[in-house]
Amino acid sequence: MARIVLPGKPFPQGATLDGLGVNFALYSEEATAVELCLFNEDGAEERIAFSERTGFVWHGYIPGIKAGQLYGYRVHGPFAPEKGQRFNPAKLLIDPYAKALAGQVNWEAPVFGYRLGDPDADLAMDTQDDAWGIPKGVVTASLFDWANDRPPLTPMNDTIIYEVHVKGFTARNPDVPEAVRGTYAGLASPPSIEYLRKLGITAVELMPVHAFLDDKHLCDRGLRNYWGYNTINYFSPDSRYCSSGDHGEQVNEFKAMVKALHDADIEVILDVVYNHTAEGNHLGPTLSFRGIDNATYYRSVPDRPRYYVDYTGTGNTLNVRHPQVLKLIMDSLRYWVLEMHVDGFRFDLASALARELHDVDRLSSFFDVINQDPVISKVKLIAEPWDVGDGGYQVGNFPSLWAEWNGKYRDTVRRYWKGDNGTLAELGYRLTGSSDLYEHDGRRPSASINFVTAHDGFTLNDLVSYNEKHNEANGEGNRDGTDENYSWNCGVEGLTDDPAIVEVRERQKRNLLATLLLSQGVPMICGGDEISRTQLGNNNAYCHDSELTWYDWNLDDRKRALLEFTCNVIALRKEHPNFRRRKFFQDRSINPAADRLRSVGGAQVQDITWLRPDGREMTEEEWNAGWIRCIGLKLSGKTIGEIDVMGNPVYDATFLLLLNSHDDDIQFLLPPCETQKGWHLVFDTREPYFPDEERPTVVPPGKAYELIARSLALFSEPLSD
Repeated sequence: MARIVLPGKPFPQGATLDGLGVNFALYSEEATAVELCLFNEDGAEERIAFSERTGFVWHGYIPGIKAGQLYGYRVHGPFAPEKGQRFNPAKLLIDPYAKALAGQVNWEAPVFGYRLGDPDADLAMDTQDDAWGIPKGVVTASLFDWANDRPPLTPMNDTIIYEVHVKGFTARNPDVPEAVRGTYAGLASPPSIEYLRKLGITAVELMPVHAFLDDKHLCDRGLRNYWGYNTINYFSPDSRYCSSGDHGEQVNEFKAMVKALHDADIEVILDVVYNHTAEGNHLGPTLSFRGIDNATYYRSVPDRPRYYVDYTGTGNTLNVRHPQVLKLIMDSLRYWVLEMHVDGFRFDLASALARELHDVDRLSSFFDVINQDPVISKVKLIAEPWDVGDGGYQVGNFPSLWAEWNGKYRDTVRRYWKGDNGTLAELGYRLTGSSDLYEHDGRRPSASINFVTAHDGFTLNDLVSYNEKHNEANGEGNRDGTDENYSWNCGVEGLTDDPAIVEVRERQKRNLLATLLLSQGVPMICGGDEISRTQLGNNNAYCHDSELTWYDWNLDDRKRALLEFTCNVIALRKEHPNFRRRKFFQDRSINPAADRLRSVGGAQVQDITWLRPDGREMTEEEWNAGWIRCIGLKLSGKTIGEIDVMGNPVYDATFLLLLNSHDDDIQFLLPPCETQKGWHLVFDTREPYFPDEERPTVVPPGKAYELIARSLALFSEPLSD
């Protein structure tokens, strides 16, 4: 019996269930015809031609369709690659607005829109049907009991981010039920939540969970796109992380994960990849956007529209200049906030989104729209402020609402603890919130997402264990991955049982973690660093969905000690507002002659003091002396510059942070105290454990403290009674 097809509406795009049927809407400017394809569980296909088009949106309403219905599209139009047109109705296409996808791409299917062959093969259409090898959209219902779910709404300056891979985090965890390891449910399980709460982080930043593709060249080598930076749909949670099915179950399991994390006061930030798609360059497969409206969705080379502009290193760049593409991105972002309750986004290769023509334009339409959006402008927005095109490195140049991954912080801190000369002056900026990058346009220290390691590059353990990358397992001749790691193996490459080298490596891990967590700005920990996760020197492990990348929860004494140390420093940061100031220090230029005084109770108090080992203040000449690698920072607790809920000024303990990246021990004379209580040792990275609070180590002012080679020590001067 023929189905009834009503006109329906051009909005919202996608498949919208109302209880009586489904409205389908698909945007395509140059299509000559659009067919909706409905599939049953046996794979049988029913095609329904749309007769309605409003503007460039093809639409129709079909009564009787229920949640769980599988569907796709076939779009007719010119196949003229030389003109940028790649329509091919033989290829089933994924709805860009599908809320769930069932199945994965089968590379045995003829998923390429052209006949494979020589470099000009993409000019000849392939007419083989590929529906059996293409994921199908799933009609979903939005029903979910959120109960009293409320986002934690942690202020940005109080945020501590934990970058985590949904599968890798629990895939090997024996405390998580086996049936849900490596899934959204696994991340939401009580053992996972308990661990994250014990660690003390306030937000998880999930590596990509939008439905993504395992590249054919990786599958052919027995590898996978583990990281997930290869999106094929911006609304669907990837089903490979779902324990309960792929016919819409992934939507509710994701929501349940968010709710569980919110119940634990943990925010959820998504790493999103709106700069490119999984369809690759002109020789890539036809899966969705390319076959629906190639000229709309992708940036083409001027005067050569057969080829794609590539600012991303993946073969294509999404055409954010086009209103429909901008609408797609904004609709996706709003969906994840309003329907899925996420708390923010980290934008991969965000500079590519800002390119109006070729130059990165900080006032591009993308940023204008986000700034004006009543939903998206209120969540956490984090940019990876670079892409692979000319002028793509834009650290410090994003608009006021945005925070940025601070690559300069990463490189400076790595080089300092590696022992490189000439890093001290820049280190001063990085420890204090990078005012040189973010203060000029009115932003605050929380604009700086500080990190030492991330998914892309060495883990913390490998940063102190390898001088060179070891990416042979990737199958690319060790040519992939960056060569500028600023790493130091402490004396031998890779694994070792040498106790002296092991001791230095463990201390270096503590140095790096402590520096990160005590710096002004927002710290981001790469998941697993706190338990010495290793990738055996692979600094580009994007293609390994295996024990090489999964977290190893079999912790020995050293790993447990590092975990406890990390928990303690996080707790210290959360307890003391002196380490998470909302405003920059007065000493903006790190210049002894600058105004570093604040008025506190009618008196002038210096908010930050930079010290040399003899206890005196640093001079301008010493800042620029390349060989100096030992410094102290005194942070006054009287100059926090905040008001509590009762309207009273916020005070804190005064802290003294000493850093020594020299090869030699240094006697550091402690400066005068503001009280008579002396300097209480909070911790010293020479040891993995904090001192006993019942029997504090107190050092009188003017006395030397032995700061051993490559170590960091923190002292406090308690508030006066």
